[in-house]
Amino acid sequence: MMRGKSSVYGRVSESGSMSAQTTAAAGDEAAACEVRPGGMLVQKRTDQPDNLGKIVRIRVAYGKLRYEISVNSQSTFGELKKLLVRDTGLQPGEQKLIFKGRERENGAYLDMCGVKERSKVELLEDPLCRERRMVESRKTAKIQTAQRALADISAEVDRLAGQISTIKKSISSGNKVPEAQITTLIELLMRQAIKLDAVSTVGTELSAAKSLQGKRVQKSVETLDHLKVENANVKPVIILTKWETFEFDPPPSTAARWELFD
Repeated sequence: MMRGKSSVYGRVSESGSMSAQTTAAAGDEAAACEVRPGGMLVQKRTDQPDNLGKIVRIRVAYGKLRYEISVNSQSTFGELKKLLVRDTGLQPGEQKLIFKGRERENGAYLDMCGVKERSKVELLEDPLCRERRMVESRKTAKIQTAQRALADISAEVDRLAGQISTIKKSISSGNKVPEAQITTLIELLMRQAIKLDAVSTVGTELSAAKSLQGKRVQKSVETLDHLKVENANVKPVIILTKWETFEFDPPPSTAARWELFD
């Protein structure tokens, strides 16, 4: 009876030992595995040379453009996007990578998704990013157009300001200028004011520059109006020449005198 009891205990002990070994093995196996995107349980990658993967060439189609990218087979699609920035100009957040008809997440590994040598990946630009890019492009074009218009107006106002300065000096010197000359300058400045009103600076940082040019035009017109009044009050200078008279004796006669002899 004692021997039989010992045998039962022996079997229980052996069973417990086998259970412990099985649990330990399961733990080691679980530690050697990891969950990939999509819920797949695979062997955990290590940094050992055997697990570094190999370099594969991937064909990337972006519209009518074609690229060939060399990348490690164990890289992720997110890392592939970073490599495509240089060639496509699209930032990773603006890219969508399609492989085998499905968009791949950034954390998905190339080899686990079946990417091999010469595999084809389609690149699409995110629609929201494309729309945002178009809005930014239109905004930039609008700003550049306004900048050119303001620069042209500024140059013309500078040229007219030089003529105003010349007229001002002439009037200050007492010289009257033709009134038509002043009127013409006022008309030219008013044309610049009309052009300035047509320049759209809404939503840009050019409103201050537009306001500055408007003040310059207004000041120049006011200066010409003032010069017009001054010019009308300028009296022409009349120079009178006084002639001095001189009295003089006639020159002695040079006629020969004849002496008579008896």
